[in-house]
Amino acid sequence: MENKSHIEQLAEIRSLMERSSRFISLSGLSGIMAGTYALIGAFIARLYIKNSETYMEFIEGYSTRYVATSWSEYRIFILLGVAVATLSIVTGLLLTMRRAKKNKQNIWDKSALRMLVNLAIPLAVGGVFCTILLYQGYIGMVAPATLIFYGLSLVNGSKYTLDTIRHLGIVEIIIGLIAAVDLGNGLFYWALGFGVMHIIYGTAMWWKYERKQVGA
Repeated sequence: MENKSHIEQLAEIRSLMERSSRFISLSGLSGIMAGTYALIGAFIARLYIKNSETYMEFIEGYSTRYVATSWSEYRIFILLGVAVATLSIVTGLLLTMRRAKKNKQNIWDKSALRMLVNLAIPLAVGGVFCTILLYQGYIGMVAPATLIFYGLSLVNGSKYTLDTIRHLGIVEIIIGLIAAVDLGNGLFYWALGFGVMHIIYGTAMWWKYERKQVGA
């Protein structure tokens, strides 16, 4: 009995240490919503591409190629991406703040700030790099680059939050590398990485960490 009590005390101490060093209030529902926004954005982009005069189907290899011919076409996709990112960030903040309140954890504690800094560095570098790709005309590499740098940011920030984030990051990097080989199908891989994988990740997070809190 005494040994059992010691084990329980050690488990509680370990839990407290983990809570103090890691930000554990990320919301799985925010991942599901972000994935949904991304799929809607990809669907709208797909409709626009299919109605564009520069849309071409290459039957050999069953691949789709799209070439934007003007800045207005670039701008549409940039604005669509910004809209999806903004909705995802706002929704993520609101749902994470709600979960942090339930967990009695300050959303702006040291672990959260460390996580944000480590997420921001690869994202900022990736944003600059993608802008350079656009400027140089390497449009087909933008989707793979966004996936790769996003995955790197998740892996980099995962040491300050749940391990599930690291797994998602690794998958995003792999998808991005495949997209870099299969150029021309960037929209498909973008929807897979930012859409489908976020929904799977969010569902897994919700099932593992949040399901028991529903109704609490």
